[in-house]
Amino acid sequence: MSGHSKWHSIKHKKGATDAKRGKLFTKIIRELTIAARLGGGDPDSNPRLRTAVDKAKGANMPADNITRAIKKGTGELEGTTYEDLVIEGYGPGGVALLIEGSTDNRNRTISEIRHLFSKYNGNLGNPGSVAYMFHPRGVISIAADKTTEDKLMEIVLEAGAEDIATEEEGFTVYTAPADFEAVREAVVKEGIEPDDAEVKKIADNNAALEGSKAQAMLKLLDALEDHEDVQNVWENSEISAQDLEAASAG
Repeated sequence: MSGHSKWHSIKHKKGATDAKRGKLFTKIIRELTIAARLGGGDPDSNPRLRTAVDKAKGANMPADNITRAIKKGTGELEGTTYEDLVIEGYGPGGVALLIEGSTDNRNRTISEIRHLFSKYNGNLGNPGSVAYMFHPRGVISIAADKTTEDKLMEIVLEAGAEDIATEEEGFTVYTAPADFEAVREAVVKEGIEPDDAEVKKIADNNAALEGSKAQAMLKLLDALEDHEDVQNVWENSEISAQDLEAASAG
């Protein structure tokens, strides 16, 4: 999610993720399987699989679980067949939402997502209604106590980064999707561990929310991210640090 402070957004999302670690494993395993089915079981030649493996390792998933999920995707082991799913819609205040997931029953998943939108004052949109607003971009977030702006700028610009934004709590590095891995690896090679690193879909413009609409939006986001068929939720809300803190406290 966007926001007046990206770092409050990261903390809010991390807190929600930690509370749902069991479901996180399920989602990662499913993504490993799909990525391997579509692009093969070698992470070095399959960027989507490499990203999924990185997520699995970041979540401390056992290596055997990772291997089994990949083998199910390549057909070496039997497993459930999943398909990718993209759902578009609008949240409170007209916020655009682009949902990426996987399912073994498309009709069931869409029905359940529609119910969540309705519950939190949103509605589903037609295919293409909001997808055009979002564009992929590498995003690497690093806490301020891990490096200095000058050092980080030297590392990432030489590796191919497009831009770096500085806030009191940390730095955000932006890259083209094709340059993301090279920039991330350059940062890690210097002993700097990112707090968040992913190719995300970022909207051209944000919609500011506050008060009851902001709280409803945060509840919708948490409900969507908790759904076992949802892998990613991209949206263009701009929510204040105060509303994010209130949601975390609640």
